[in-house]
Amino acid sequence: MTRTWIDLPSHRQWLARHATDLLTFGRKTGRSGGGAVWLDETGQPDESQGLQTWITARMVHVFGLGALLGIPGSASIAETALAGLTGPLRDPVHGGWYPTIKADGPTPGKACYDHVFLLIAGATGTHADIAGAPELLVEAEARFLTRFWDEATGTCFDTWDSAFQNLEPYRGINSNMHAVEAMLSVASLTGETVWLERAERVCRFVIANAEPNEWRIPEHYDASLKPLLDYNHDRPADQFKLYGATIGHAFEWARLFLHLANSPLPTDRPSLLYAAVQLYDRAVADGWAPDGAPGFVYTTDWDGKPVLRDRLHWVLTEAINTSAAFQRQTGEARYAADYRRWWDHAARLHIEADGSWRHQLDENNQPASSVWTGKPDLYHAFQAALIPTLPLWPMVAAAVSMPRGGIASRVAAANDVGY
Repeated sequence: MTRTWIDLPSHRQWLARHATDLLTFGRKTGRSGGGAVWLDETGQPDESQGLQTWITARMVHVFGLGALLGIPGSASIAETALAGLTGPLRDPVHGGWYPTIKADGPTPGKACYDHVFLLIAGATGTHADIAGAPELLVEAEARFLTRFWDEATGTCFDTWDSAFQNLEPYRGINSNMHAVEAMLSVASLTGETVWLERAERVCRFVIANAEPNEWRIPEHYDASLKPLLDYNHDRPADQFKLYGATIGHAFEWARLFLHLANSPLPTDRPSLLYAAVQLYDRAVADGWAPDGAPGFVYTTDWDGKPVLRDRLHWVLTEAINTSAAFQRQTGEARYAADYRRWWDHAARLHIEADGSWRHQLDENNQPASSVWTGKPDLYHAFQAALIPTLPLWPMVAAAVSMPRGGIASRVAAANDVGY
């Protein structure tokens, strides 16, 4: 029987080298005064984007993982990034965190999307002994639970004004998705099952809304949690609120269902696994090369027809992660074949000589920047270099922290330079 790529020591060594290459590419993200800055195509800071909470929190997570893996220089970059979350990005008057700070001051509003990445940053930073991370996690938990968690519905509120006085009626699935990721990460650190119970409630909400839509997940909801299927129909390329079904989110949700099903939570695991398969199969059927060119389209309408045909790197990384998770869960050959095919596609068209990923290609697989400019952060690509070798529980940082000699030793062996 042929061994799968995930089983091959040579492939795992390749993943380890790729992880190191990505950290090397992103080493200039640290900002004097604290925070992590948006990176351009060459890995240089793009100050025109301002200092953003979600980018900063994600880079704390990435370089916190680098520290756990024994990559020299990672801890200091994570500490610099985290200082932006405890310093300039934090609102000392009303609490919580600003979305962005630019030369003329902070942008208005307080977003769930930003705040859930703070939970991830705090959890990973705590695992990695990054200074200030435990305190950040305590504050982020309190802010999330008092402002963004809706206990009555088991979902998340989306956006407040800057003073936390007025709540927007809009509810979004994107922030709920990363909230589940954050809940699972916090539970992996603390062992508190209440975070798993919250995560399950959100996942069941997604299942209840995806199944009637042939497993295409509605992304947008009103204040009463009614799906808004035509939301942003007139501006389908909105950066965070895309019209239609988002292929990459289907993969991410499927993987989160697998993580939850393998957690200590007593739950109906077969139903989670069934839903995960349905989401995965729908994403592959609708998303992979529907127009004849290789790659995943970004979004589709509710009949599965492509809307945005550009190929975004994060969609491909999530397909890689989820195929690996299914291979670990089921052992089925079809997932191993998908995993191999999608890494081949990434190496051919997305991964550059320095190890960084082209973040966007057009429908002809040519470089494009209509959705994103530059290479803002390493979050999706870096996790794709780690998740295939990790167990389905606990979550990434906790799994890397486990004294099992596996990926940490491989990455350390592949790394021959510090920062």
